[in-house]
Amino acid sequence: MTKKKVFIISHSHWDREWYMPFEQHHMRLVTLIDNLLDIFKHDPDFDSFHLDGQMIALDDYLAVRPERKPELAAAIKAGKLRIGPFYILQDDFLISPESNVRNMIIGRDQAREYGQEVPLGYFPDTFGNMGQTPQMMALANLKTAAFGRGVTPTGFNNQVGDADYASQYSEMWWQGPDGTRILGLLFANWYSNGNEIPVEKSAAKAFWDQKLADAEKFASTDNLLMMNGVDHQPVQLDVTAAIKVANELYPNYEFIHTNFTDYLSTLSADLPQDLSTIHGELTSQETDGWYTLANTASSRVYLKQENTKNERLLENQAEPLATMAYTAQDYPHDRLRYAWKLLLQNHPHDSICGCSVDEVHREMLTRFAKSQEVARFITHDALMTLTAKINTVEFGTQAKPFVVVNTTGFTKSGLTRIVVEWNRIDFSAAGSIQEQRAQLIQQLKALPELMVVDAHGQSVPFRLIDQQVAFHYDLPKDRFREPFQAIELTIELNMVDMPAFAWRTLALQPATQAGVADSAVKAQPRLISNEWLKVVVEDDGSLTMTNRETGKVYHQMLVFEDTGDMGNEYIYRQTADNHAYYSTDFPMDVRLVHADELGSELELTNYLEVPVSADDQLAQETQAVIDITKRTAKRSAEKVPLTITTKIRLNPHSRQLQFESHLNNQAKDHRLRVLFKTALVAETHVADSIYETVTRPNHPAKNWQNPTNPQHQQAFASVFNEANGVTVGNFGLNEYEILPQDNTIALTMLRCVGEMGDWGYFATPEAQCQGEFTFNYSVELTDGSEAQQVASYQRAQGAQTPFSVQQTTRHAGTLAADHQYLEVNTPEFAVTSLKRANTGTGMTLRGYNLGDRQVPLSVSVGDLQAEPVNFFEEPLTDVDSTTLAAAEIKTLLFTEKERS
Repeated sequence: MTKKKVFIISHSHWDREWYMPFEQHHMRLVTLIDNLLDIFKHDPDFDSFHLDGQMIALDDYLAVRPERKPELAAAIKAGKLRIGPFYILQDDFLISPESNVRNMIIGRDQAREYGQEVPLGYFPDTFGNMGQTPQMMALANLKTAAFGRGVTPTGFNNQVGDADYASQYSEMWWQGPDGTRILGLLFANWYSNGNEIPVEKSAAKAFWDQKLADAEKFASTDNLLMMNGVDHQPVQLDVTAAIKVANELYPNYEFIHTNFTDYLSTLSADLPQDLSTIHGELTSQETDGWYTLANTASSRVYLKQENTKNERLLENQAEPLATMAYTAQDYPHDRLRYAWKLLLQNHPHDSICGCSVDEVHREMLTRFAKSQEVARFITHDALMTLTAKINTVEFGTQAKPFVVVNTTGFTKSGLTRIVVEWNRIDFSAAGSIQEQRAQLIQQLKALPELMVVDAHGQSVPFRLIDQQVAFHYDLPKDRFREPFQAIELTIELNMVDMPAFAWRTLALQPATQAGVADSAVKAQPRLISNEWLKVVVEDDGSLTMTNRETGKVYHQMLVFEDTGDMGNEYIYRQTADNHAYYSTDFPMDVRLVHADELGSELELTNYLEVPVSADDQLAQETQAVIDITKRTAKRSAEKVPLTITTKIRLNPHSRQLQFESHLNNQAKDHRLRVLFKTALVAETHVADSIYETVTRPNHPAKNWQNPTNPQHQQAFASVFNEANGVTVGNFGLNEYEILPQDNTIALTMLRCVGEMGDWGYFATPEAQCQGEFTFNYSVELTDGSEAQQVASYQRAQGAQTPFSVQQTTRHAGTLAADHQYLEVNTPEFAVTSLKRANTGTGMTLRGYNLGDRQVPLSVSVGDLQAEPVNFFEEPLTDVDSTTLAAAEIKTLLFTEKERS
């Protein structure tokens, strides 16, 4: 009789920071690895320890114990400590596609410095799993992924039926939207099913009787996986003794202390033919809906906004500009990797999800600030290097040239702002600082009429926003700092149809002709319109929007909704009063701010009054650790003002209506959303996810009990049918919901709660998000066609990245004043990365298909040749560089063509 094998893997799921600040967890990590290094020496039967799939644990340990690095490296080389393949255990949905990839690249690179990484995509506790995981794992040379959430195990003798997210086994095939399939391992009994194994025989018998039965209920083979560990679990020092006892008690089983590499090898050889296949994203779609943890997308929204800013700086400004500006030898790989690692340190699921104690999230803000400053340094240096090469001699001698760069992969229109230095006086010049300042003030008063011209001498409309005399300094690379005072003129202008990865040179100069206002935007005190869109502010403060191409009229757009929240950082739960406050029930003001050739802007102010907090019942229920589904708290009778001031901007050259809302939140225990009522007939919608425009149902599954159905997004969500569509874009607002009664797109702006949640009571007063907030978002109306829908997705993504602008001098150069560095001629190709290759002299371009069908792919960089590669820039010989399949992620390596 063949024995069943019980594979016992020792591990500790290491949340780097969570219910304690980072350093508290950190010190316990040091103890854990100290104990591991000791057990490796003294217990020859101890096979190995799985270090939770994340390399950052080694960085953290060596920060305290640098002298033990040789000992640590020896343990890894000997296979005692199993490391990688990732840098951190991220939240899939709340970080960008590119951040997910850099996590794999940095993790693998660091693992290879020691030896071989574990060949397993490891997602033990991510709050849902992205649908493109199979393709992403394949592009990282990983054939298997292990995860703890998103699929319901039904058991060996149960019929799966029509359920899309259930499996009769803990092993299954996982297929992505592009058709890529990998092996999926579900921790059906969680990643602690073999934790704290007893050594005493009677206790061991009771333990194993239960654990074996639980594992066999779901296992597809006679290979049973037991995970010996759990969150922050110290290593079980006597685990090998406990395994010997188990082998004595169960002669029909073979208990072995092992590792994932050996387990996967054995499992793969024994897999049955009848494994289920699950498809796409795994977000517990067919559960009761209470514990999907999707509301972490709106916890501490300020973190999500900072993260989006950080990602756009690194991915869409610093790296593309450095690629354009520097040779391969000069590209700042080291500085960029440093900035990326700082950013990734904020991406573990309990960090970026905003579901930790306050001290954790305070430290995150410092990491964001550090990473952003490095990105800004690289961006500025690259802009200075690039603009110094651009020929600007065609401008007049009195002109102040500046260069505008579109660093996105899409054609982009929109406003940009630049501070132009008109004249300066160095501190080293004659006269006192005060005399110098007086001289500049006199020059400012005598400023001539101004105009902006392009490289062909054509006038470009602009607004003069501000003028002042200000102190600044230069930091030359070859000498001491140079302080000065300067006349600074802040101007705003409209860039029209700037191609992807292109720059355009303009100049501010004394006017030689009168400007002619010819705005395509028409405006009245409560009405703005252009060629495609008409917007009216109604008496209740809502917008009525008309698609002027189709004639479709939308009512009750831009309505603010405030409800009570008696949940926690993980889960929203409306207070028991079930009352919502709408901006349409309160006074409002509106005024016209701008109406010129650059566009129109309205300022709408909504004067809401909302309860100051929940009532006293909530404090009693949270401290008693009452589950949120059983709470009965209501909102307080005391009210506070919630004044929301929104700038509504319409560009003459865009179908997109842009919003910037500002408020000072002084209320607690509440959620604020902005609603866009589409009233479109549609059963599904799409959202911007990780390398995917994912289609999701508007109605939850039949067994869904949660009154809400929150969802994750990156840059947009869109409801459409064959005749009309509405796309709502955002910046750092990762939670939305489709309200199925009228297919309203509800965008969460703020969610304020006072406790962490999960397994105990942890007060988090800073999660109440008191103070000033600014939110940026947009809406675009389409005719429902693929072309207009894809264009609206592009504009939503492109709006997250501002134009890069740099003043320069009048000088000769080798580069044209207007130029496109890289051509992207496939509208469906959403570029996520342009950077220099990790090795060699080439560069890589990565993106994915925004649409749902195969299209020709046309991208070019001069006469360089393109070769498809994987995430590690290794050749993919079976992939075509000239087509883009549905849902395909494609990385192209551009190199010099070989000369015959």
